[in-house]
Amino acid sequence: MEIHAFLAQQFEAERPRLRAVAYRMLGSLAEAEDAVQEVWLHLSRCDTSTISNLGGWLTTVVARVCLNMLHARKSRREESLEASGSFTVTGDERESDPEQEMELADSVGLALLVVLDTLAPAERLAFVLHDIFAVPFDEIAPLVARSPTATRQLASRARRRVRGRATMQEADLAASREVVEAFLTAAREGSFDALLTVFDPDVVVRLDDPLVVHTGLPGEIHGAAVVAKQVVGRAQAFWACRAVLVDGSVGVVVARHGRLLAVLDLLIRGGKITAMTAISDPVRLRQLHLAVLDD
Repeated sequence: MEIHAFLAQQFEAERPRLRAVAYRMLGSLAEAEDAVQEVWLHLSRCDTSTISNLGGWLTTVVARVCLNMLHARKSRREESLEASGSFTVTGDERESDPEQEMELADSVGLALLVVLDTLAPAERLAFVLHDIFAVPFDEIAPLVARSPTATRQLASRARRRVRGRATMQEADLAASREVVEAFLTAAREGSFDALLTVFDPDVVVRLDDPLVVHTGLPGEIHGAAVVAKQVVGRAQAFWACRAVLVDGSVGVVVARHGRLLAVLDLLIRGGKITAMTAISDPVRLRQLHLAVLDD
């Protein structure tokens, strides 16, 4: 009993780090907690006398558990896409504390979580473990069944995807980002007047959504006042939005706890948003190149 209590004490000391790894791997607090709990079950059943570095062992196990969960999630996404032809959010849908989830997402970076979710499972693991938690490539390699050199290439490829490359001039990028941040602030506050200052009078919003086609809903909304009214009515939803690079230009991702739901592809001219295309078709979303904007 004393040995078990000592082991539990050591595990609790490592729990914050394990949860941090799992959350960045999975982007879901509930799933991260499940992964950490599974690690404890592994630890409680194994011969701990063979473990020389408990922290390293636990990190390896939680990474392997998360990798399995990511592969299972990818399979579910492909099955749901083939079955329905419409966007379905997969993963753990259990209720969790929204405030805690949002605080955790903000501390990590919601945009980063969204971009990480576009990576292949092995790329995500290599990037998270090496670039965020400084795990050596020779320790990551067995987890992804690759050589250390190939694992380094995985992380490098993921790093390029995460950072991306803007196709705009630096001055234009900064100006566009300022417009987008002003739009998001006005949208979150539900400020009709502030929205009018960032929209071109003839702004058009296009809804690139399979449901629009099947339900006969209007696919376009025209005019700053009309669009601003629609945005004000959905102010709460914009707290789940962040500015990102979308195919090299500044746009917006709509995400719930780091899980991508839609992308707002923006056209900005003369310091005003002139067009906004809301993309939620999963096929289109997978074709977009999303990257994190530098702070």
